[in-house]
Amino acid sequence: MTIIEAGATEREQSEFTREWERWHRAHETRRADPHGFLAVTGITWLTTIPARIDGVPGAWSTSEAGPVVELAEGEQLRDGDDLLTGRHAFGPIAERSSVVVHAGGIAVEVARRGGQDLVRPRDPGHPYLARFSGTPAYEPTADWVVPGRYVAYDVPREVTVGSAAEGLQHVYESPGEVEFERDGATHRLVAFNGAGPGQLHVLFTDATSGVTTYAANRSLDIDAPAADGSVLLDFTRAVNLPCAYTDHATCPLPPAGNRLSIAVEAGEKAPLERELG
Repeated sequence: MTIIEAGATEREQSEFTREWERWHRAHETRRADPHGFLAVTGITWLTTIPARIDGVPGAWSTSEAGPVVELAEGEQLRDGDDLLTGRHAFGPIAERSSVVVHAGGIAVEVARRGGQDLVRPRDPGHPYLARFSGTPAYEPTADWVVPGRYVAYDVPREVTVGSAAEGLQHVYESPGEVEFERDGATHRLVAFNGAGPGQLHVLFTDATSGVTTYAANRSLDIDAPAADGSVLLDFTRAVNLPCAYTDHATCPLPPAGNRLSIAVEAGEKAPLERELG
């Protein structure tokens, strides 16, 4: 990734824009995967009572031993090269983990979120995926690549946040906070652990939320801090979570302190196919 900050030359800004466009095209391609979130047709929270799910073989339930599907005669699911028939127990699924099996061309996600097991079918023929025309975004500018500082907690903290799914809560480990200066004020964001070693991840809203950007949240990945704690917040790469596109998502909401008073006019806007809010 080309790193430039505010005050970049025209040539530097042009290269920054080209690289951002390449990144965003790749991000949108992954988002529109035939079995991605845009293909989710519904969400079913499993109980101890076996229940059928539209478009999916079997009767599904859960227990302390994890999700179970009971397939009637003539019904089957595929797990890689294996065919599942009869009664199949998936075993306990870890929080924020999932298993995917297939019924013909439909991917069936079996997952655990907020301490509950769920099933989400993903159909490549879902009308929402077919009409998806891409995610609008602010024009990328180096002015929104903002230097900041990582401030680690003495001991990592567990942070409980709400969810796009009503009544659900998520618990994440936070190693510290990221602070940055903008419009003459210091702003702080509670950070969670990122995907790679030392990387950070923040969820936030700002003054554009519900106006030009999705109301509930946006997400920003931050590279591992330097030895002195310095970081760069590239807000041009602030992205929507799945809940911006589907009602069948369980996305976490930002921690209470991550509601910025400034307008972050950078990164992805609300999807065209969804109303703001």
